[in-house]
Amino acid sequence: MKLRVHIVIASINELNNLSMFKPMLKRYECEIIVVDEGDEKLRDKNSRLLEELSYRFFGPKEREEWFKQRFGSSYEKYLSVIPVKCHAETSFGFLVAYEEEPDMIIELDDDVFPVEGHDLVDLHWKNLSNNDGITVKSKGKWYNTIENLELNKTNVKLFPRGHPYSHEARAEDYTWVSSAGRCVLNMGLWVGHPDLDALTILYHGGLDGLSPIESTCCKRGKVIVDRGTYLAICSMNTAFLRKIIPAFYQLYMNHMGVDRFDDIWSGIFLKKIADHLGDGICMGKPLIQHRKRPRSIFKDLKSELEGMIINEVLWRIVDSIQLSGNEYYTCYQELTEELEKNLNEFNEKFHRDFIKLQVQKMKIWLNIIDKIE
Repeated sequence: MKLRVHIVIASINELNNLSMFKPMLKRYECEIIVVDEGDEKLRDKNSRLLEELSYRFFGPKEREEWFKQRFGSSYEKYLSVIPVKCHAETSFGFLVAYEEEPDMIIELDDDVFPVEGHDLVDLHWKNLSNNDGITVKSKGKWYNTIENLELNKTNVKLFPRGHPYSHEARAEDYTWVSSAGRCVLNMGLWVGHPDLDALTILYHGGLDGLSPIESTCCKRGKVIVDRGTYLAICSMNTAFLRKIIPAFYQLYMNHMGVDRFDDIWSGIFLKKIADHLGDGICMGKPLIQHRKRPRSIFKDLKSELEGMIINEVLWRIVDSIQLSGNEYYTCYQELTEELEKNLNEFNEKFHRDFIKLQVQKMKIWLNIIDKIE
């Protein structure tokens, strides 16, 4: 029986990358969920590129209709969890997958391409389902995912987008253990452009948004990040099991001037809960080639700045939370309540208001999960 896979991709571009994955994807029972903005001319082009694959487009109209069919006249409340014109719209694709129950969900960006010898579906599934790998634990409570990459420049130290800037989090005092196991989420890595924040790219002269430092391969195929250690989960090449979706809302971005932290914060929340439930989170293979498009580094910096400030406080709040639930839904419910209780940990009203909004959306997300269960 073929593995059933849903691939979720948010895009306003031509999906040339998916057409290059086509020979591999045809070996599996794949359903491609394209979360777009409803541009019919672009859809015509993408339909040709995705020919021979099973795919559906979900723009604003289709998303509205999806919520109307399930929630009737009160649909607007539930539709409101999906942000507008930003990457975090992938949350909608997760809802479709949750309802349709595939074996595995893969989230891809539209600027990632195949790497020879790396079967995207097979290697993600192996990392999720096989009892192998090596485990890393950090005294500073954070693991630098770029540590697992070989770079084209060896005299620099890089940290990924979303990794806190505190000395504690960047100390890289790691312990490696030969223990291994199955996981609920696997983050594949990248050759080409690593996932860096705007400040790092700007520091290295990337005014066009492209860092001159690139990665060439990964050192280890499967690294399990130990209980109590966090990592910056990047969504450009990530696979996970359906059961985590109640705790994997991608948050309400492109709002109040804050963006580009949807996968980072949803990853921190998920890691906390998975640790509590005894489930593994891992990273490594499969590799994809990241061909980042040129863009304004200053626009990205502006979008990330407030999030960077929030990030330094938010992860510590999450780390201090005590959970008691026995499933992803109940643990996420507990986490939202504890975040709400700790809003005063943020010094600025702007940051308190922003996180308060996220908590409100997270609660509605759980209501949606309740109703489509």
